Amino acid sequence: MNAVDALKSNIQMADMICGAYLGDLSNEDLMQRPHSGCNHLNWQLGHLVSSDNSMFNGMFAGEMPALPEGFAEKYSKENKDSDDPAAFCTKDELMEIHQAQRAAVMAKLDSLSDADLDAPGPESLRSFAPTVGAVLAMLGSHWIMHAGQWVIVRRELGKDVVVPRHKKKKKK
Repeated sequence: MNAVDALKSNIQMADMICGAYLGDLSNEDLMQRPHSGCNHLNWQLGHLVSSDNSMFNGMFAGEMPALPEGFAEKYSKENKDSDDPAAFCTKDELMEIHQAQRAAVMAKLDSLSDADLDAPGPESLRSFAPTVGAVLAMLGSHWIMHAGQWVIVRRELGKDVVVPRHKKKKKK
């Protein structure tokens, strides 16, 4: 396995885990907060989508699909305390944007060499992600960091425990 394959695997694993945790949650469920001092899941998802977009565009300007008009403002820190579902996107909208972004990331990964991954990351991220490869690794690990909060909401809602599983590829 080379570095690009490892990054792809990291991102795919994060998507599998997060997809399992989010799969049976409704729009109403996503408005739940794991604790009074935490952001609701809908805001967290928008934050993750915005962060992915910003980090990726910081390295590869214009290669990530643009966020919908007003998206960044909806999911800004100024709106994190809002509990009005109408102020945010639906789960389907969030996941559609996320999937389009993931497709762009995976396509870009296919074009990168190990030397490309060693290039300096964006200046604003270098204190914790000094290289392009480190920033790309964040595209998976950042989602996993938030997923722990989603488990708490799942438990509070009485949802089943989920065990993420890889989808088996069909044999030809």
